[in-house]
Amino acid sequence: MVWDVRHGCAIDVSRLNDVDVIYFDPDDTRRERESDLERCLRASAPGVIWSVKNQARMHLRNGDAPYRNTFDAVAHWAETATAIAARSIRGKVEVMVPHGIQDLLNLIVRPTPAFEHKMDIYRERVRSKDWPTRWPKLTMLMTWDEAYPAPHTSFDMIDT
Repeated sequence: MVWDVRHGCAIDVSRLNDVDVIYFDPDDTRRERESDLERCLRASAPGVIWSVKNQARMHLRNGDAPYRNTFDAVAHWAETATAIAARSIRGKVEVMVPHGIQDLLNLIVRPTPAFEHKMDIYRERVRSKDWPTRWPKLTMLMTWDEAYPAPHTSFDMIDT
């Protein structure tokens, strides 16, 4: 929705592929629990495609060490601009942004540091989304060097 606004488009929730719901419960990592929660959500909001994932088990799918908590899990998502989660508590919205919000607002798609050694997965994921068709102003950073240029120094090396 942020990219829709930044492109001057009306927000249209009907264009969402799904609505992701995440939680962290290391004591019950059964996929059946996620399916039960999706059924409850479909009953309360039919017509919405819900995707519920317990982040306590997602490290297995992603080839990472176990995540410590929800924040750690979100920090391991593929793109900095999409590694954002929000929740409502007592009428206030809390936003979790382990990599900041600048890439989202500035229309930049870059891999998170967790994907330094998984760039092939990152590139395939980004290509499969076909985001530039919907949001042509996006800057797609497809190599690690583009995403994280080597720091420059003010000193030049001179061979003597």
